Amino acid sequence: MNVKDNAVSVNREYKSDVFKLYFSQKKELIEIYNALNGTSYTVDDDLTINTLDNAVFLKIYNDVSFVLRNTISLYEHQSTVNPNMPLRDLFYICDMYRGEIAGEDLYGYRQVKIPTPRFVVFYNGTTEAPEKQVYRLSDAFKQITDKPELELTVTVLNINYGHNESLMSKCRSLREYAIFIQRVRDNLSSGLTIEDATLSAVDSCIDEHIMEEFLTREKAGVIRMHVLDFDEELHNRSLIEYGREQGIEQGIEQGKEQILVNMIKADNISDEDIALYTGYSIEQITDLRAGLDSNKA
Repeated sequence: MNVKDNAVSVNREYKSDVFKLYFSQKKELIEIYNALNGTSYTVDDDLTINTLDNAVFLKIYNDVSFVLRNTISLYEHQSTVNPNMPLRDLFYICDMYRGEIAGEDLYGYRQVKIPTPRFVVFYNGTTEAPEKQVYRLSDAFKQITDKPELELTVTVLNINYGHNESLMSKCRSLREYAIFIQRVRDNLSSGLTIEDATLSAVDSCIDEHIMEEFLTREKAGVIRMHVLDFDEELHNRSLIEYGREQGIEQGIEQGKEQILVNMIKADNISDEDIALYTGYSIEQITDLRAGLDSNKA
């Protein structure tokens, strides 16, 4: 059985790229901003997209970040629940602010003004999730306090088809994105391969003027992104199956451990993400990483 050892590291580059590519367009980005904030900005308003292509801040990928009228928004798309988003966004916003205030005197008498931050996660995984939930940085504090001196909140919105209908009615681009993703899933449920399922969803959406301009222009790239994303799940399952086929005692656990080792060796995934994907604790990951490093020496 052939196992693609580099599948996880490759797919991390493509994870969420359809969302990122679609909502990095000014028209769609302003539309979703207006729907979330009750504003009425247009494409003529000054909007600066800060998202760096394939950029990594402390091994953290960010989908879309932009400045509009004294606000800085960080939008993230996720198909898995991640309560570590406040901490991840804290790291990212610090880097963003560092760039925003370059040349300013932080030791002077005049207060340096910074854009007001807004943090939103758009969730469309298959695990059941509330319409809306809020993650707080203070929830991660080891010492619980009802008056945290450092706080960051992230709003998580369920954008699966049929959810958050009020928001969807205000934002055509987000509604059409949800329809497209649902069609891919429906096609997979009917037995199609991921490539055929995506192709069929793309073609049907174009025919019905759903994300039409974007999907017509980016058709080949969208199909490739979905195939690579889906292969990550197949890769994880194949490792577990490999353990079973080899007759290793407790094959499932062996497979999970191999996934953990591969993700650590990839060296481009944060310990928080590894913990989320594998179910291992940060302490277990740290110990294993130290063991692997000592073996290298």
